[in-house]
Amino acid sequence: MKTLRILALFLIISATAQAQQHPMVSQYMFNGLLLNPAYAGSKDYVSTAALYRKQWVDFKGSPETQTISIHGPLKNRRMGLGFSILNDHIGVTNRTDFMGSYAYHIPTGRGKLALGLQAGATYFRAKLTDLIYWDQDDEVFAADIQSNLLPNAGAGIYYYSRNFYAGLSVPQLLDYDPGKSLSFDIKQVPHQTRHYFLHTGYVIEASEDFKIKPSVLVKYVPNAPVEVDMNVNFLFNNIFWIGGSYRTNDAVVALVEYQLTRKLRLGYSYDFTLTELKNYSSGSHEIMLGYDFGYDIMKMKTPRYF
Repeated sequence: MKTLRILALFLIISATAQAQQHPMVSQYMFNGLLLNPAYAGSKDYVSTAALYRKQWVDFKGSPETQTISIHGPLKNRRMGLGFSILNDHIGVTNRTDFMGSYAYHIPTGRGKLALGLQAGATYFRAKLTDLIYWDQDDEVFAADIQSNLLPNAGAGIYYYSRNFYAGLSVPQLLDYDPGKSLSFDIKQVPHQTRHYFLHTGYVIEASEDFKIKPSVLVKYVPNAPVEVDMNVNFLFNNIFWIGGSYRTNDAVVALVEYQLTRKLRLGYSYDFTLTELKNYSSGSHEIMLGYDFGYDIMKMKTPRYF
């Protein structure tokens, strides 16, 4: 729909619009680096993941997201490094994040407390000639393509043990608001609002071959409704995950993940839209492929639950 294209542009270049702009994925619980830089190096091996998400299928101009991430510990196991690329396309706009992460892990009793930082940049691009507009003399649409490269940084804290984790993060600390700065041109600087994520989960080992993992993700953006993801996953034989999520005022999610080999895993999720968009879209699809490697991966007696 052309209306969505115009709305997508408005959200990015408007000085007053406030909304959740950080790309959303449903399988975040299997790829913590996308939420929190302190997650880097939290496993005993190097972990990689690639994800593709098509949101609101059949809805023209709907979001389409791709992510690639890698992280692992250094030899002393006190420090971890990570890197991620995230590309998000909606309507005529496109944003690509390049982020490097560093985390320091402190042993605390049965678990570890990690402090993380990340730094990088976001590249924005908008092809304005693909829009339908009425004022041919509007300066906003004078150029065919508008683009900008904006630096940013993030921080997070993450506690984890064998069966429990909790974290708080701000993936992008810099808040770009062209309406509050005389040095910014509204046509050149996209509006970016700081996001806050609180996430926690716990694994219940019902038996040797059956585990239950409930988790919660709270997303807060100033001047926007708080969004909560409530999730529960079931693990069978340490190989097969199946579960579901409820995202407040948005969707119900069904998801599965299968450990194809000791190192290779495949995940899929489907969002059942609960809003009025269900009249125009058949839902959202997401697929993830992960690969873990390192000298300890084959020696592990028990799997990592998160």
